[in-house]
Amino acid sequence: MPRLLYKMLFVRPVLDTTDNGRVLDEDRLFEPYAGKTIGEIAIAREQVFSPDGNWFERTGNNVHVLTRDRVIRRDLLFRPGDKVDPQILVRNKQLLRSRAYISDAELEIVPDPLDTAIVNIVVHTRDSWTISADAGFHSEGRTMFSVYDANILGTGNKLSVKTHFDRNDFGYGGNIVEYEIPNLLGTFYTAAFSAGRDFYNSELKLGLGKEFIKPTDYEVGASYEEVKEKYYLVDRDTSELGKIHAVDIWGGRSKYIAPIRSSVYVTGRYSRAHFSLRPQVGPEYNPAFHNTDNLLFGVGLYREKFYSANLVYGYGTREYLATGYNAELVGGYSWGEFDELMYLGAGLKAGSFRPLGYVMGGISFGSYIDLSTGAWRRSAVDIDLRWFSNLFVFRRNRIRQFLSLNYTQGWNRYSGSEEVLRFTRENGLRSLREDVTGINRAVLNTETVFFTPYQPLGFRIALFGFADFGLLGYHANPFRNEFFASFGIGMRIKNERLIFNAIQLELGFAVGKRGWLDSRYVRVSNQTRMEQYRYLPTRPEIVGFR
Repeated sequence: MPRLLYKMLFVRPVLDTTDNGRVLDEDRLFEPYAGKTIGEIAIAREQVFSPDGNWFERTGNNVHVLTRDRVIRRDLLFRPGDKVDPQILVRNKQLLRSRAYISDAELEIVPDPLDTAIVNIVVHTRDSWTISADAGFHSEGRTMFSVYDANILGTGNKLSVKTHFDRNDFGYGGNIVEYEIPNLLGTFYTAAFSAGRDFYNSELKLGLGKEFIKPTDYEVGASYEEVKEKYYLVDRDTSELGKIHAVDIWGGRSKYIAPIRSSVYVTGRYSRAHFSLRPQVGPEYNPAFHNTDNLLFGVGLYREKFYSANLVYGYGTREYLATGYNAELVGGYSWGEFDELMYLGAGLKAGSFRPLGYVMGGISFGSYIDLSTGAWRRSAVDIDLRWFSNLFVFRRNRIRQFLSLNYTQGWNRYSGSEEVLRFTRENGLRSLREDVTGINRAVLNTETVFFTPYQPLGFRIALFGFADFGLLGYHANPFRNEFFASFGIGMRIKNERLIFNAIQLELGFAVGKRGWLDSRYVRVSNQTRMEQYRYLPTRPEIVGFR
C-alpha cells in the first residue's frame, strides 16, 4: 500500500529533461537534411498525461479535448515542397512550445525510402491541461474569481470569465469576458477581445495583429481601447478615476541579409490617446493624461537564434531561449494639447550563452525635443543587465543562480503621475512595502533556485533564496540616494502539464539606512513565467520611465 500511494503521488514526468542541463543548438540536428525537399507532413498528437499514469492523470486524459490536427498544422512555418531550413524548424518548435495549449513539441525527420532528395516530417505534440481558475484579493474588499480555458474544444482559442465581488458584504461588482484567437485562420494574426466592468472600472478592448516571425517577414496590427479605471497619483498619494479612448495602428517589414546573417527592418506606428475623464492636467503637469497623437518610425538591424535548455524559467520541460542582438533608431512627432514635440530614441540589446551561463545586456535612450527652443523634454535612459548560471548538480538537486541589474534615470521631467520612479514589481525589492519616489533608480536582484527531485502528483518543487538591493532618489549620483535591501526565502510548485501559474510562498523582510522597514513578511501568489528576452523588432516605442 505505501508503494502504491508513493507511485500515485510522486511521479516523474515523461518529458523531464533535467538530468544534464545542457544547452543544445538544435539547428545541428537538422543540418544533415538542409536543402532537401519536404514531402509529407504528419501530425502525432499525445494527451496531457501518460496513458498508464495514476488515476488522476487517466481521468484528466478522459476529460480533456485533444488539440485538433488542423490547429497544429496552421502553426507550421513550412509546407510540402519547401526546402528544409534548420533555423526555421527550430523556430517552429519554439512557436509551438509557446502556445498555452502545448506542453512540448518535437519535429522528427524521416528520409523518404524512394527518393533521397525528399524527407517527410512528423510533428509530435503533447497537450497541456488548459482549464483552470484564478483569484485575486485587492484593496477596499474587492475580490476577483476567474475561470478560463485556453483550448476551447481543441481549437486553441482562449475564453476567460472574471467575476468581481466585495468580500465584505458579497456585493456584485461585475464581470469581464476575454476571448483570444492566437492564430486566426492560419494567418498568424492574433485576435483579442475583452469587455466588462469591475466595480468602478470598465473596459472594452479590441485587437488584431501579426508579429515578426521569420527573418524576412512583416508585422501589422491595430487596436482600440476604451478603459475607465482608477489611477494612482503618486505626487498626491491618492487615486482618481480616468477614462481613456485609445487607437493604435502599426506595421513593419524585415529583410534577411545573408552576408551579415542579420535582418534589416523598418517600422511605423500611429497612436492616439484622448481622455473623457481624467485628473487635473497642465502644460507641464500630469503629461500621462494629456490628449496626444503620436507618429513614430523605427529602423534597425537584428539577429535571433534559439537554443534549448531546461530549468531556467520553467520546471523541467524543454525551453527555447533566444540569442542575438537588436539595434534600433526611433524618431517621430507628437501633437499634444499643450505642445508639439519631436521625439528621438535609440536602443541596443544583445545576449548569448557564454562559458559561465547566459548574459544579456540592453540600453535604451529617448527624449522629446521642443523644436521652437531646442530644449530636451522628459528624457530617459534605461539600462538592463541579466545573467543566469549554468545548471549545477548537488546530490539530487539542480541549482541555478540568477542576477539582474536595472538602472533608470530621467532628466527634464515634468511633474505629476509617471514623472517619478518607484520600486515596481519588475524593478524593485520583493519584500519592501514602503512607497518611495525619485528620478534615479538602481536595482540589483539576485536569486538562487534549488530544483528539488520531489514531484508530488507531477508538481516539481523548487526552493529559492533572494537578496535585492536598491538605490532610489532625486540625486544625479545614484550612490547618494537612499539605500534599501530585502532578503528572503520561498518555495514554488509547478506542473508543466497544467496551464496555471506556479504557486509561490515567500517569506522576507526589508531594511534600509533607517533600519527595519515596512515589509511584506509573508506573501502567497501565483507567479507568472518570467518573460524571456527576444530580439525580434516590435512596433516603435517611447522609452519607458516607471
